[in-house]
Parts: sequence; structure tokens; C-alpha cells
Amino acid sequence: MRIRSSFPYETTHDDLRIRLPDGTLLYARVWRPLTDEPVPALLEYAPDRLSDRTAARDRQRHPWYAGHGYASVRVDARGHGDSEGPPEDAARPPTEPAGRAAAEGGAADGAAVVAWLASQPWCDGTVGMFGIGRGGTYALQVAALATLTAVGAPPPTPLKAVVAVCCPDAHPDNGVGPPSGSALPADPPHAEAARARLTSLCLPPDPEHVGDAWRDMWLRRLESVDPLTPSAPFTASAPTEAPWDVTTRVPVLAVGGWHDPYADTVLGLVERMPPDRVRGLIGPWPHAYPDHAPHPGTAIDFLQETLRWWDHWLKGKDTGVLSAPLLRAYVPGSHLPVTAYGALPGRWVGEPAWPSPRVRVATYSLQGAPVLVRSPLHTGVDAGRLLPRGGDAGLPPDQREEDARSVCFDFPVREETWVLGAPRVRLRLTCEASHAQVAVRICDVAPDGSSTLVSRGVRELRRTEPAGEDHENAAGDVVLDLAPAGHAFPPGHRVRLALSSAYWPWLWPGPEPAAGFTVDPAGSALELPVRVREADPGIAFEEPEQAPPLGVSLPATLDEPRPERLLVRDEDGGDAGHDIGHEDGERWRLEVVPPEAGTRVYPDGLEYTEDALTTYTITERDPFSARVRCDRTVRLHRPERGWDTGVRTRSEVTCDATDFIATDEVVCTEGGEVVFHRTWRKHIPRTPLPHPPL
Repeated sequence: MRIRSSFPYETTHDDLRIRLPDGTLLYARVWRPLTDEPVPALLEYAPDRLSDRTAARDRQRHPWYAGHGYASVRVDARGHGDSEGPPEDAARPPTEPAGRAAAEGGAADGAAVVAWLASQPWCDGTVGMFGIGRGGTYALQVAALATLTAVGAPPPTPLKAVVAVCCPDAHPDNGVGPPSGSALPADPPHAEAARARLTSLCLPPDPEHVGDAWRDMWLRRLESVDPLTPSAPFTASAPTEAPWDVTTRVPVLAVGGWHDPYADTVLGLVERMPPDRVRGLIGPWPHAYPDHAPHPGTAIDFLQETLRWWDHWLKGKDTGVLSAPLLRAYVPGSHLPVTAYGALPGRWVGEPAWPSPRVRVATYSLQGAPVLVRSPLHTGVDAGRLLPRGGDAGLPPDQREEDARSVCFDFPVREETWVLGAPRVRLRLTCEASHAQVAVRICDVAPDGSSTLVSRGVRELRRTEPAGEDHENAAGDVVLDLAPAGHAFPPGHRVRLALSSAYWPWLWPGPEPAAGFTVDPAGSALELPVRVREADPGIAFEEPEQAPPLGVSLPATLDEPRPERLLVRDEDGGDAGHDIGHEDGERWRLEVVPPEAGTRVYPDGLEYTEDALTTYTITERDPFSARVRCDRTVRLHRPERGWDTGVRTRSEVTCDATDFIATDEVVCTEGGEVVFHRTWRKHIPRTPLPHPPL
């Protein structure tokens, strides 16, 4: 990483408030070049907190853009951070009415901010928008909103280009929740991240930035907060509205990582958008900006890359961005299965179109007699985080134990095989239970037996008629499109297809403890997208650079840090409260701690302390023992002001035969005194799944 302190322009920055059409004031921080000429503006609009949570990250890139001749602006979304109004959350699925309204409302606010920026005397009337995660989704939604207002003509909007990083685009084929319509409670955006957002929504505005009005703003915000409706995390109902379509005429640079669940966004956009308005980039990254990209890397010159994009679309310079391949993708080589990497070996490839003419489908037919798949309920505990952010335990560990809990089909690799795209699995299944699950993993098995996860997918199975004599041999064909992947299988290794009937905690177990399925290899196959083994030597990246860091300090502590991931097996874990059998068997507990836990001290004196623990438990042979609990606390402290506030949230989900039971508790304090305390408890029926029956 190169830290740059000298730029073509000297810069200044100011904090200000942007008034929306309904009078709501949004908090903004603007970095501008010192010049008498108006310049284009770049907007990062996100439901995070610019005064603390993203302050260090913002300092890496916004001053850098300003130093290159752009007004770079960071804005807290409505109801978040130091912005006014009730909170809106872009994370709700736009296929749900509440989520669609939130998406439209957030996009409308973002569009209003774009229009405000374009009208400022220091802006030349053109705006670009960028973001990661929910910020990237907002950018795509604002671009889509502009497209909806333009029929047969360029969008009449100041928004001229977008850079969207590691974000869902709400297309039906994209994203992590629920994959193939499955219930997916256990990781972002459904439990851990959703409850982290609940905590974030309840944090107070900072009096350092909003003055004495902070308390009234906080209390009004708390009264409007409601935990994310769990109907999306824990059930899968058919969408009642058309999906929010982010296919847009506004040019998009779509960026993703193979270790992020939203690589589908990149592939979907480069496939659906006109090739003269889109470029895609997928590297070996987790959920992080690629100039930072820890575990795994390597980092690239992402700020320089985006500057060329902005200069082309906002300044009319010929920077060659459209001469690059439509899609640049990194194909990692085979690597050991560990939970954190440095730099992954591999090569860059360039695709002129997507689907690529250089990718063919290789079919691997399954062999053998029909086999019963009935996995232990804790199968899936080695899945890793769904949204790894670069910690020490974010990626899946060695899959050998998971393979032992699954039915596996191996295919020898006789020559190096490059995979690029989404694998597909066709299975002929017989399912006696009324409700079952199928989880599919593709692994790279080395000669020493180590098993590295490459791709996966899950699916719910159901019957609409009771099983009986007439149905004993009923079979159904199931097709699963797995997560897209880039990977090179070396000769001497094996491609492993692993099938399981459970995948906890990613999949909530069904109500039938012995549910499984029988797979008939004669009607089943694995289809791998195999690419021509040819790297693109023209794809190269420079050393990344950033602006000087903010200077956040991490106070030393004598406390022993908790491991980011802890898996505990209790052989006496039977729960006498459930009438499943003589004994329910082993109890498994998975504890997850976010890598950002701890105290950070900011240069302006703010002390930000965060602690969190998410626990997943399940007992064998008892599907009703499944439990998710998220505990999180945040303290905001300004010693010089005597300002000391805290937020504690506790969220728990359990189940019975007919319902999921979700409990959320929020406790907020000021100076140690409770100023807000509320508990929500909801029963969510297990609804039928929108899949054809077997």
C-alpha cells in the first residue's frame, strides 16, 4: 500500500446538511479541490455512520478523489448516523412490499441528494455515485430510478456513472437470501448482520456534529425502530411484486469478489447491460474495497482504476476504460483450505462477452446405485461466514469433516481445469418426507485428502401430497445453480460433489428429524463452466494507493481476545424438553465474534467500543433445538463532554413445528441510566415454499 500525500489539487473539507424535498436534513461531509472552477461530484450515500463507523475508510478515498479534481461527498442515509428522519433500510428484499417501499424511498432520497449536488456552485452539474454493500445497492437503485424516468432517451439525470462494489442488485437470480428460495436464517443479511443493523439503527446522533438536538433526534429515532421483519429470513414466500430491476442506462463499473456472496451482481450486470455502458471486475477478495482487500488478496490499484472510470464518464477524457475486456476475472489456483489467506496464486483472464465464448459446459455424470442422503443436523458448521470481511476465521476451513457427513461423488482431474462461472447440478431425487433440504458443495480434493470449498448451493424440497405406497418410488428432477466461482483444479486432484440433507446454520432444519432424500446417479450430473486455459497478459494492476489515514488508535488491553470462531461439541447435549426420542444426542454450539470488536479512539476524542457474540446451537435428532442468539453492545463516549451512551441488543430465534419465534430486545442508556427499553416477540408461520413439488 502506498500512502499518497501530494496531489494535483490541494483540498479542503466541510461538514454540512442537505435538505430533502420533505424538509429532512441529511448529514454530509464534503472534500473539495481548491479551485475556482466547478468540478464533478462523487457521492457515497450509505446507511452507515460517517462520523465513526466508516470515518477511517472514508478518509482513505474521499480526500484522494478530491486531490484529483472531484468534489467527493459522503452522506448518512435518512435515520442513520447524524441524519434526521425515521430510518429506512435498503436490506429488505424489494420483492416484499415493505422492502420495495424502503428501496424506493432510499433511492428517491439518493436521487434528491444527486440533484442537490449538481445544483451547487462548486459542482459542474455532473455526478458519479459509488458504494460498497448497501451503499453500492443504493447507487444501483438511484441509477435504476433515473432509468425508469427515461423511455427511449438518455436518462435526464445528473448521475452519469456508478461504481458498485460487493452488493446485491435485487435481481431474482442474485444474492444470498434465500438461495433457491431456501430459509436462510443464520448469517448476513438474516441474523448476524440484520441484528448488527438493528444496533446501528439505535445508536444516537453525535452531539459533536448535531449539537444539543441529539437527544430529541435519538428518542424520535428509537420510537420508529422496528427489527427487520423475520418473514424473509426464515420463510420463503412467492414474490407478490415485480422485482426491483437495476438494469440501467447509467454506466456501471460492477466489482465483486469470489469470497463475497454478491459476485452474481457483476455477472448479471455485464450480461444484461449494453456492453458500451458496463464493465465487470471480480477478484479473489472478501467483502471489502479491492484497494484494502485483506484475507485473501491481493489488493489492486482500485482508486486509480475508478479514477479512470470517472474521468471517462464525468470529464470526457479518453482513459481507455472501454478498451478493457467486458469482464476481468481472477482465476485462483488450487490452495490449502484455511480460514484466512494472504495473496492467492492465480491469473487474470478477460472475457469479451458474458456468457463467454471461451467457457464451455463440461458434464460429469454421477455413477453408482441410488443412495440415501441423510446427514447429521449439524452438517454445515464448517461453512464459514457468508459475508467474510477479512478476519482470521471468515473463510471455510478444511471440508473433510463436512464431506464425511455427506454423500460424495469424486471425479479425477487429468489435466488442469479452469472453472469460471456458476456450476449447475442436476439431481434425480426421491423424497419420502413432506419437507427436506438438499445442500450441494463442490470441493477441490488434493492428493493428501485436504478438501477446499469452491462453490455451493442449497434448495428446499417439499411434497404436496402425503407419502404413501403410491409415492414410494416417486422421483423428481431438481436443478441447482450454485454460487459462481473462479478456480483452477490441477491434475492429480479430484473434483468432489458433496450432497447433504442439512446445512446448519445456513439452513434452518425442517420439522422432520429423519428427513432426507435418495439420489439416483443415473439421472444426475454436475455441469462445470470450464474455461480455456489462457491468461490475459494485458490485464495488470499497479500498487494500490490511498490518502493518509485518519489516525484511529486501538488502546491496549489485558483481556484475552476471544477467537473469531469457536465450535464446541457437547456429548451430553440432549434436551429433555423435546419429545423426539430416548435421547437427542450431541449438542453443537458455534460461536462467532466479528473481527471489528474492541475499542477505537478517534482523533476528535470519540471512544467507540463494540462487542458482539453470535451463537448457533443445535442438538442431533432434534430439529426444534435449533437456536440463533445475537448479543451486541456499542458504547459511544466523549470524555471531554461527559457524553456517555450505550446500546445493547439481544436477538434470539427458535422454532417449533409450525412457527419460528423471534425475540428482539433493545436497551439504550445515557450516563448509565436507561432511556429506552423495548422487546419485540413475533411468531412467523412456516409458509409453503415456492418450488414445484417432487
